[in-house]
Amino acid sequence: MTTEEQKLSLVQHLTALRGCLIRGSLALIATSLVSLYFSKQIFEFLQQPLIRHFHAGSSFIATSPLEAVVTYLKVGLLSGLFLSSPFLLYQVWLFIAPGLYAKERRYAMTFVGSSTLLFVGGAAFGYYVIFPFGFDFFVSLLTGTQIQFLPRMEDYLGFVTKMLLTFGGIFELPLILVALAVMGVVHHKQLASWRRYVLVLTFLVGGILTPGPDVMSQFLMSVPLLILYEVSLLIIRFIEKKN
Repeated sequence: MTTEEQKLSLVQHLTALRGCLIRGSLALIATSLVSLYFSKQIFEFLQQPLIRHFHAGSSFIATSPLEAVVTYLKVGLLSGLFLSSPFLLYQVWLFIAPGLYAKERRYAMTFVGSSTLLFVGGAAFGYYVIFPFGFDFFVSLLTGTQIQFLPRMEDYLGFVTKMLLTFGGIFELPLILVALAVMGVVHHKQLASWRRYVLVLTFLVGGILTPGPDVMSQFLMSVPLLILYEVSLLIIRFIEKKN
């Protein structure tokens, strides 16, 4: 490849990257603006797992004039990022697709859709299953004391955001394992031999992520991780046989 061809190739890549960044930014701005309009309703939705365990006198509070404004702006941005994530992932795929083989491009499209579904599933699992147990434990610690539970809006949003991102990320486990298998880093028999270690690790992770000391909350976190691991093994085995 001559120097001129290299320069042309670099310019084409930069042009493609700029196009992806512009389209992704516009999508993020559009979804964030729409989400900002509904930010109060979205925040009320996020509050529900904790509000259900409130005692008399408990409520959310804002400790500064701008706290509510900042919180709703963050809600709008986070919701916009969440809504636009499939399109953003698609833009990433458009940028890297020209450098992939046809087989890799086929897998890439599957990964974009699967990663979105798994992340949403993980976040939903945290919200509907883990949060009720965790918040019940937090509030029960104050039962019979003279401490009034008054969580700040901004603190609560930060905590919920971290937890939802964590659960969404953990549910990407099958995608990560399958990607490693496609690249030849791991294989089905190797992963199957790690079952005993994975069993211990999942219950350790479950104990860390679930705040309650009860076995049930840890069990609810650990079992889905084990199921996801086994599903990953089945998918990897199918891919290996097909290839």
